Amino acid sequence: MTEQKKKLEKLSGVKGMNDVLPQDAQLWEFFESTVKSMLRSYGYQNIRTPIVEHTQLFTRGIGEVTDIVEKEMYSFTDALNGENLTLRPENTAAVVRSAIEHNLLYDGPKRLWYVGPMFRHERPQRGRYRQFHQVGVEAIGFAGPDADAEIILMCQRLWDDLGLAGIKLEINSLGLAHERAAHRVELIAYLEQHQDALDEDAKRRLYTNPLRVLDTKNPALQDIARNAPKLIDFLGAESLAHFEGLQRILKANNIPFTINPRLVRGLDYYNLTVFEWITDKLGAQGTVAAGGRYDPLIEQLGGKPTAACGWAMGVERILELLKEEQLVPEEEGCDVYVVHQGDAARDQAFIIAERLRDTGLDVILHCSADGAMASFKSQMKRADASGAAYAVILGDDEIANGTVGVKPLRDVGAAGAKSEQQTVAAEDLTEFLINAMVASSDDETD
Repeated sequence: MTEQKKKLEKLSGVKGMNDVLPQDAQLWEFFESTVKSMLRSYGYQNIRTPIVEHTQLFTRGIGEVTDIVEKEMYSFTDALNGENLTLRPENTAAVVRSAIEHNLLYDGPKRLWYVGPMFRHERPQRGRYRQFHQVGVEAIGFAGPDADAEIILMCQRLWDDLGLAGIKLEINSLGLAHERAAHRVELIAYLEQHQDALDEDAKRRLYTNPLRVLDTKNPALQDIARNAPKLIDFLGAESLAHFEGLQRILKANNIPFTINPRLVRGLDYYNLTVFEWITDKLGAQGTVAAGGRYDPLIEQLGGKPTAACGWAMGVERILELLKEEQLVPEEEGCDVYVVHQGDAARDQAFIIAERLRDTGLDVILHCSADGAMASFKSQMKRADASGAAYAVILGDDEIANGTVGVKPLRDVGAAGAKSEQQTVAAEDLTEFLINAMVASSDDETD
């Protein structure tokens, strides 16, 4: 070509919507397998909802005067039919919608869990992204404080399973609707007395969502929030009994907690128990898991009145904690890397690799990067870098003799030294490798 190709512009991902690269995938998989094992031990079943829902689901469920609905949702009009749709900013409303739509509760309460991406249009920062991932649970049809306690205990078990320490639990009760209404009157009257000192965000919320003023992060408003009327002082006997029942179960299971009367959460559907698990190791984004009880939501979305509670946790924040605590698991290599030289050896290498995979071994078969046959030396470098325990070697001599070479690539045996390459009959390869791996495993445990 005489004419130079025009250089195409390099495309980048959307800011705040991050790729999970292969070198990070093992940490994600470690977390996901740990959390799935924990959830299974409590009898929770997986539910998967679409990432796009009707916008009305969130405006009705979360609340029109919440930060999420007012400022953070990715909403759009479907060009085909004019529907107002939203990328899900959270998943509780979607799970409840699904439970109502598919009559999941007709045969009794359900313990459900989900995992997947959520979307909020906000300024990206450490542990807080525009596309982020959450794991969450929803215990639907359970009215007592025992369900609240169970979902909190689940979090503690997960921290223990992951090896995370120093995550602290804060709890509060938002009471019932009429108790919040009485508190709201007193709270607004109190805040009106300090209206000149309120920032713009607090003034905006004063008459629409005054509870959120108590959760302000503005240092200048901390004294005002601290001295405001406390919702817990407005709770009646039923709400207090529920809150005290929760505390008894937590104490009986040695779960430390702090009652934070300013903990209100940012969504309208909460009542009674609310809680957060917090850490001081992630800067301003200290909440790693949060939830509570949301008894009004199911009726609010068109279902029969049903009690429910749940939590959600940000996966990226937990992974940041694991890195901070140096709890990243070591990357695991495959079992076998197959190297080969020559057309006949390549064809036989495919057959051998498939037979080894049939037995449950993880096998990487060397493939050329540029279409040319790589040297044994080059292939062995790739084999060693792969983390494989053994290299299986095929060349013209091995094909002619019906054998393969087997070379340990990692330290084996009690002495911790690599064994020499051995020649093994091709038909005996699978048995040889399994026996070698079992022997190596026994040496490590002695």
